Amino acid sequence: FVKVVVAVQYRVMEDKVPSAYYKLTDNRRQIMSYVFDVIRGSVPRMELDEAFASKDHIANAVKDQLSISMAEYGYEIVATLVVDLDPNNNVKAAMNEINASMRMREAASYKADAEKILQVKAAEADGESKYLSGMGVAKQRQAIVEGLRDSVSSFSTEVDGAGPQDVMDLLLVTQYFDMLRDMAARGNGNTIFLPHGPNSVSKLRDELKSGFMSGLKSS
Repeated sequence: FVKVVVAVQYRVMEDKVPSAYYKLTDNRRQIMSYVFDVIRGSVPRMELDEAFASKDHIANAVKDQLSISMAEYGYEIVATLVVDLDPNNNVKAAMNEINASMRMREAASYKADAEKILQVKAAEADGESKYLSGMGVAKQRQAIVEGLRDSVSSFSTEVDGAGPQDVMDLLLVTQYFDMLRDMAARGNGNTIFLPHGPNSVSKLRDELKSGFMSGLKSS
């Protein structure tokens, strides 16, 4: 059920004062009867949301009906206004639950969109970071290769009887001892067992060469 509050402004017509005085004994009750008749005939056919949206339409319908009916009794209807539509408390609670559910659904949709944007941006940032990291590693390796090439060329030229293979063995020995020194200097408690001996560098070189050649054959 809905309680409809209607305000009606009226006045007596100057040329129909006798009719207003003698034809009606209770003008307020008569006006209320017409208002109730119009409200009962129009509002029950509307949905609740439609009734709230059609308050002006209801007010105009009441005014039109009253203007025709009350003119006979010497009254002019100046204005009508639907002041309030007050649904039953159970209806109000249901409407509040519907509105709350709609707002929660919209909030969940916005939150999902925001999380999607964050994931996309994070993926883009991760891809860009990996790309830059790869570029840095590639440049680092290129610099190492160029340095080794210059070292091999310079050593072979300045030392008689030394070939490129001797230079590479020397560089491997140097890198090997540098690695052992760095591991000992860190002191983080980790223990790594490596084969160590006079021929460990040559074995390491042979294993690297064998693995490299196997990779080339498989590709």
